[in-house]
Amino acid sequence: MSSVPPDAPSCSVEFRTRYAETDQMGIIHHANYLAWCEIGRTDLIRRVWKPYAEVEKDGLMLAVTEVNVRYHASARYDDLVRVTTWVDQVRSRAVGFGYLIERVEDDGSTTRLATARTGLTPIDRGGRPRTLPADVLAAFRRTAPLPA
Repeated sequence: MSSVPPDAPSCSVEFRTRYAETDQMGIIHHANYLAWCEIGRTDLIRRVWKPYAEVEKDGLMLAVTEVNVRYHASARYDDLVRVTTWVDQVRSRAVGFGYLIERVEDDGSTTRLATARTGLTPIDRGGRPRTLPADVLAAFRRTAPLPA
């Protein structure tokens, strides 16, 4: 989970942190990193398959069932942040995503802020677990790293 696997296709999104995301100490509150993971995950799903809004419109929801975040450094207001996301595991009833969250410095170098992983389970509109449709499974499998 510490870095993007070399054989895993990934996507990155960059944005500036907002004042509303800071805590009383002037640093980005830890809960915001999960929202940033969602930004990266939905962007990756859009790039490899289709917009997540359309996924839900078609009756497939992806419920987060697992979250792991390791914090390495603090972000502050107005930092430029890059979230790199990749699929790290695909099964018929689960998909896992890895994340590398970095601050992009003025000179172009980066500082690792956090690494994370989320596990999601496909569910239907009634909240019952289901298998991933074949086209979704194929899209995610094309982006997952090759097994070791």
